Amino acid sequence: MSNLLRRWLIAGMLIWLPLGATLLVIRFVINLLDTSLLLIPEVYRPDIPGLGALLSIVLVLGTGAIAANYLGGRVVVWTEAMLGRIPLVRTVYGGIKKLAETIFSDKSVSFRQPILIEYPRKGLWSVAFITGDPIGEVQDKTAEHVLTCFVPTTPNPTSGFIVLVPEKDIIRLDMPVEQAMRLVISLGVVTPDVLPRKNGDAASDRL
Repeated sequence: MSNLLRRWLIAGMLIWLPLGATLLVIRFVINLLDTSLLLIPEVYRPDIPGLGALLSIVLVLGTGAIAANYLGGRVVVWTEAMLGRIPLVRTVYGGIKKLAETIFSDKSVSFRQPILIEYPRKGLWSVAFITGDPIGEVQDKTAEHVLTCFVPTTPNPTSGFIVLVPEKDIIRLDMPVEQAMRLVISLGVVTPDVLPRKNGDAASDRL
């Protein structure tokens, strides 16, 4: 009887845990998007669920349409120049803007290549993601060509560590980014749908 109850408990948790987590994330996103309703005076603010999300989408699309034309682009440049003169604001705004440009650029390779690196020490392997190709002083002061890699923590992949790894020491993985991220979030329980390869094949991925 105890084994039967245990199976029922595990089966129920396998259904409700991912469902509950998904609903919490969706609720968080919708509540975040609903903050755009604050742009409307409270007297005229309608009490319609999801209206804030729709308004946020329209606001983003409208802003993009304006910024994409010549006049709107000049206004954006002028605004950024003004923000660049404010000490604290220019640091925060400039960093976030560069991050957004890197992630959303069609030519960007950030977080589009999961890899294996020997971290935190030689002989131990961690799943990481290539985030960039460092230039300037960082690259000039390294003896070899290095890549900027992000090692996410488990089960929260939004935090992690930035490590500079020689390009020849990384192993590029064939799995998609989504599967690699699921592997990290699930504490390694959810394995990627990729057939294991022989050691010789894995070694050939070293650059």
